[in-house]
Parts: sequence; C-alpha cells; structure tokens
Amino acid sequence: MHNAFKDALKAGRPQIGLWLGLTSSYSAELLAGAGFDWLLIDGEHAPNSVQTILTQLQAIAPYPSQPVVRPSWNDPVQIKQLLDIGAQTLLVPMVQNADEARLAVKATRYPPAGIRGVGSALARASRWNRVPDYLHQANDAMCVLVQIETREALNNLPQILDVEGVDGVFIGPADLSADMGFSGNPQHPEVQAAIERAIGQIRAAGKAPGS
Repeated sequence: MHNAFKDALKAGRPQIGLWLGLTSSYSAELLAGAGFDWLLIDGEHAPNSVQTILTQLQAIAPYPSQPVVRPSWNDPVQIKQLLDIGAQTLLVPMVQNADEARLAVKATRYPPAGIRGVGSALARASRWNRVPDYLHQANDAMCVLVQIETREALNNLPQILDVEGVDGVFIGPADLSADMGFSGNPQHPEVQAAIERAIGQIRAAGKAPGS
C-alpha cells in the first residue's frame, strides 16, 4: 500500500486542491472528477461526522484526486476513527509546539511507533483484514500535515519541523491574522510577511509548505 499524496510531496511536486465543506458525498464525487490533486474533507469547521466523512472518502476513492481529512482537534481517539475508515492524510489543526506535533504523529502509527489502537478487523482501511500485512504497512502510508495558526506556533516552528513524521506544515491565515490582531484581514502585510518567513523555514527543513 502507498499514499500518492505523500509521494507527491516527497517528490516536491506542487499540489493544488479544494476544501470540501458541504458534507455531501454527491458534491465530493462531482469535484473528485474535476482534476484537483487533493480534496480536503473538513471536520473542524464544516458539520461533518465520522459517517459523512466516510461517505465522502468512498465517493472520492475511484478518482485520481487524493483525500485529505481535517479532524476537529488533535485528538488520538478521533484520529483513530478517521484512519480506520480509510483516511491516510490528515491536516491536524492548531498545533502549537513540538509535543503536540509528536502526539499527532503518534496517533497515526500503530505501536510500538505510536498509539493507534488496533482494530483492523472492523476497519475499511484494511479492507476488513483483506489487505495483506496491513498492520505492518500502514505506518509508512500515513501522511501528517500540521497547521500553524498562532504566534506561539510560529515561534515554535523550528522545533515542530524537527519532529519525525511531520510531512508538511500548513499556515492557517485566518486564525493567524486574528492572533496577530488583524482579524478578518489575512492579507495584512505583517501577516503575509510572517507567512512568507514560515514558508521559507518549512522549505529549508525539507518539509512541504502550504497556506
């Protein structure tokens, strides 16, 4: 098994995608055929549940577009459920420091590398144990993107980038601009300058940047 989105990031190929916020498998399937590299199913600000995320993953699956799932929080229990229904790439919101980044990575890995609970017999991800040797292959297929959305997180970015298993860092301009005192104005020059500096740091560390 492999993760085509993770492979593309490692190869340094720019990836263009779209946010899915309608909680609809019908619209997800429509957009899956539109040519985007990735489609993000949003569980933070859109009213998605595990069930609606599942149906959207199923709708996207036959198409080349790669699904990315954003949980509502950096919660190992929620992450476990999302991985079991087939998510391989996660965008974890509001990561503030290296410890939180490390927790996100560990939540996506089976022991001893992490803390993901083993329930593959009930998991779509393993095709209900029909994927040969799933438990030994799954860790390498996981792609962890963390969101940096505050000044605190920017200050801790060098340490976050040192966390093994963090594949990319996404700068959240809306929350960052609010935290910097420019709520509703992510285009403010100070916000944009902070984002550009962060992107430079991310690239220098060999990780994939996004904003």
